[in-house]
Amino acid sequence: MWKGNSPSTAIQAAGIQKAFGISSAVNTAKPTAAEIQMTKDLEKTLQAYHMFQSEADHSRRAEILNQVNDLAKRWIRDVAVSQNVPKPVADRLGGKVFSFGSFLLGVHHKDADIDALCVVPSIIQRSDFFTSFFKLLKGQPQVTQCHAVEEAFVPLIKMKYNGIELDLLFSRLELAEVPENIDLQNNTLLQNLDPQSMRSLNGRRVTEAILQNVPNVDNFRTVLRTVKVWAKNHGIYSNALGYFGGVTWAILVARACQLYPNAAPATLVCKFFMVFSKWRWPLPVLLKRPDNIDFGFPIWDPRLNLSDRHHLMPIITPTYPQLNSTFNVTESTKKVILRELERSKTISEEIMQGKAKWDHLFEAPTFFYKYRHFILLLVSSNIAEDHLKWRGLVESKIRLLVGNLSRDKQIALAHPNPKCFDICRRRGNKPDQSLEKYIAAPFCSMWFIGLEFGQVDNSTINLVSCIEAFGAKLHSHAEKILKAGMQIDARHVKRKDLNQYLEPEILKRERESAEYQKSCSRSTVQTGKRKAREPLLPPSKKLNVDPVVGQSENTK
Repeated sequence: MWKGNSPSTAIQAAGIQKAFGISSAVNTAKPTAAEIQMTKDLEKTLQAYHMFQSEADHSRRAEILNQVNDLAKRWIRDVAVSQNVPKPVADRLGGKVFSFGSFLLGVHHKDADIDALCVVPSIIQRSDFFTSFFKLLKGQPQVTQCHAVEEAFVPLIKMKYNGIELDLLFSRLELAEVPENIDLQNNTLLQNLDPQSMRSLNGRRVTEAILQNVPNVDNFRTVLRTVKVWAKNHGIYSNALGYFGGVTWAILVARACQLYPNAAPATLVCKFFMVFSKWRWPLPVLLKRPDNIDFGFPIWDPRLNLSDRHHLMPIITPTYPQLNSTFNVTESTKKVILRELERSKTISEEIMQGKAKWDHLFEAPTFFYKYRHFILLLVSSNIAEDHLKWRGLVESKIRLLVGNLSRDKQIALAHPNPKCFDICRRRGNKPDQSLEKYIAAPFCSMWFIGLEFGQVDNSTINLVSCIEAFGAKLHSHAEKILKAGMQIDARHVKRKDLNQYLEPEILKRERESAEYQKSCSRSTVQTGKRKAREPLLPPSKKLNVDPVVGQSENTK
């Protein structure tokens, strides 16, 4: 709960305001009584969204991390002994599992997963992590759905531990021993590190640096909780699909806190939307000046790197090597993010004026009733473990399809819905026969991309090349995991046919939401003009896509 500006976080004991960020604060005014009350109202609303975890839930996650930490230390010792290292020496090797992400930031909630990092001494190899430690984890009775994602940009082991999702990264340091009190902010630890270990290590380093660069941690956490609920409800919380991920939203919130160091969380939420809806992209967002060190890792620097000049919304991590956390953003996802920021700026202003409630900020905009045309990706598998890998790979590459569509002059907007849906297995009066193999598949997942079309002269919108390029790229990455029964299908779906794919409850809920928003007369929903506008494709036009973009070689 909000505690105001405590000396330990915002105002130094001597009464001198510490400066944060790369520029001076915009406003250092202290909160009014009305703003404090608005903050209390906000916290009550967040309670309804279960954004404050109980002590029991927190302790449960802490205990899971302790157990995985004990397993890691035992494994490191056993691997060393197997390499003829004397047992007394093996006992001193150490190693440690660190949390990072939402748990370390202090904004995790009941359904949140745990991000963790396993740091090991130089005697342990990455291959050990994905073989012997993976085997050890799979053998634990508390562990289910354990699978390795070794080919990822940041390799990891994913699992459920006592029912809680846990992503475990790996970093091998060039140290003979990893002491319990190791400081991962020590830049010299990055010397001679392999790129995967560096990227993994930076998960923890970036999280720590964010907390070190905010004026008031309590205020930061309240605002970040608010922004996380808002972004998820508005469908723009997904780094993989080209939106912003958790780290990016945390950096933006931290920057807003730096600009208004003494403001109450309610005010900070309003300022957050004001600042970033008007931000002069691609001007980068930074929390601190870059470290003047060089261990040979590439950093984000558009002066030197030509590719960095094409980044649309650069938001830079605050530790060396400084990287852009939003390199997946496309022209289309940028438009969606800015649209939601602008819309929510208006809503937050009305809330602060007492003309609306905090609930209104969190109302999800309609997706399926916003567009008349969609690209649907159907992904199916026969085995649960195969489907986890196949679905995860496809999800990580959807941004490539969105990028292809965004660059097509026929497309004004390609809006990916980050939610993964299960196919509706109930059949209507006129079932689509081409769906039968997906309905019959033991596992089938779906993603939808809403389309707005530009002005085109011909009567057919031809997206075959976009789909084929996506399929080719996807299969170049999928060669090692493709098995019999793994299939993917891309098809054009009209709004009127969505009931063939989605459960009736989903469409009913969206329809009711759309009707409510249209009937609402408050100024905060004057984006109705945008919602009511139909795509520029007349009903008579046709959308031409290649329906099958790939399938397992064993199923052809």
